[in-house]
Amino acid sequence: MSYKPVSYHPKKKLENELQDPDFKKAWEALDDEFAALDALLAARRQAGMTQEQVAAKMGVSQPSLARVEASLGSHRHSPSLEMLRKYAAAVNCKLEIRLIPQHS
Repeated sequence: MSYKPVSYHPKKKLENELQDPDFKKAWEALDDEFAALDALLAARRQAGMTQEQVAAKMGVSQPSLARVEASLGSHRHSPSLEMLRKYAAAVNCKLEIRLIPQHS
C-alpha cells in the first residue's frame, strides 16, 4: 500500500463553513479570543522567549503557561487580569485593554 496524500485547503473549507449562519456567528464570537492569543504569542516571539522562559519570569510552571495560551481559543479557562499582567511584564510589555464601539 502506498501513501496517497489527501488534498485539504483550510481557507476554502472555512469559506464554505462561513456560508452557514450558525457557524459564522460562532466563528465571529471567537474573534476576540483569537486576537488575544495572537497578541500573547506575538509578544512572546518579539521578546525571543520560549514558554519555559516566560513561565520562569512569571513564577509559574511551563505547563501552566501552556494552558493559559491554549485556553484563549478553547473556552476552557479564561486567564485573569493578574495572569495577563504577569505575562506582559515577563515579555517586557505593558498590558492595555481597550473597548471599541461596534458599528451596526
